Amino acid sequence: MVNYIWVGMTLIGIVYAMFNGTMEQVNEAVFKSAKEAVTLCIGLMSILVFWLGIMKVAEDSKLLEKVSLITKPVVKRLFPEVPSSHPAMGYIVSNIMANMFGLGNAATPLGIKAMEQLKKLNGNKTSASRSMITFLAINTSSITLIPTTVIAIRMNYHASSPTDIVFPTLIATFISAIGGILIDRYFYYRRKRKGRE
Repeated sequence: MVNYIWVGMTLIGIVYAMFNGTMEQVNEAVFKSAKEAVTLCIGLMSILVFWLGIMKVAEDSKLLEKVSLITKPVVKRLFPEVPSSHPAMGYIVSNIMANMFGLGNAATPLGIKAMEQLKKLNGNKTSASRSMITFLAINTSSITLIPTTVIAIRMNYHASSPTDIVFPTLIATFISAIGGILIDRYFYYRRKRKGRE
């Protein structure tokens, strides 16, 4: 569906530019944006490779495992239906860790794996389970300690202090994570009450 929207917007823009006489500016903007996109991707790649390397070192040195043990009691309270030894729990904790370090690209495959395991726990039903909804809420509003991607973009555009974003991001993501959990719990208990009535 999103593909159709993008194609539609592009065609509308081109047709409008043809009738408005601004086709030359559109062509110029397309090529300039394409060049900027490639430059940005290469800049982001180096930063992401570095942080993924750090994550790999943390994983091999068992540091990630120790951090996971610290967060596991909290995660267990958020996902009471998921057994501690189930693979879904490992993927959930790893996804949260990757999001905390601002590694959205690394978090995505872990999130997909977590959802696959949660779906199996849910008996492969088409409707989402409580754990699946909670995971989506946390994944979307995750606390970020180091916004790696944003820092990389700021560095690419020569910001005077690219890491200035760290503290505001920490505050904003902390508030969004707490808000996401509270809203998730509110709707869960509301559904539960309605089910009893």
